[in-house]
Amino acid sequence: QVHLVESGGGLVQAGGSLRLSCAASGRTFSTYAMGWFRQAPGKEREFVAVISRRGITTDYLDSVKGRFTISRDNAKNNVYLLMNSLKPEDTAVYYCAASEGAYGSRSLYEYNYWGQGTQVTVSS
Repeated sequence: QVHLVESGGGLVQAGGSLRLSCAASGRTFSTYAMGWFRQAPGKEREFVAVISRRGITTDYLDSVKGRFTISRDNAKNNVYLLMNSLKPEDTAVYYCAASEGAYGSRSLYEYNYWGQGTQVTVSS
């Protein structure tokens, strides 16, 4: 079992940057692919980025490609989301999630464990 805790959210102006962190408990962190999702008010939760178990493979939502970077440190049981050139439409609660699949997925139904979320607000 994995317990996930996100941090690093906040209020930032458009064009600014934030780095989200997700700390995982347990000694099996490296056996999970890790994903970031987000949910804006009144909208469904959507995929943002995913990284494979060893950090070799990544995938991104088209609208964040070139602006967001997902990374992980298996020695520290952490996964990160560096967000640059933020836009007001990036405003949402951001969640990290762990998938037992090797490469993860864009589908939230493929994830077994979720964090509680961290709020990101981008002002125009």
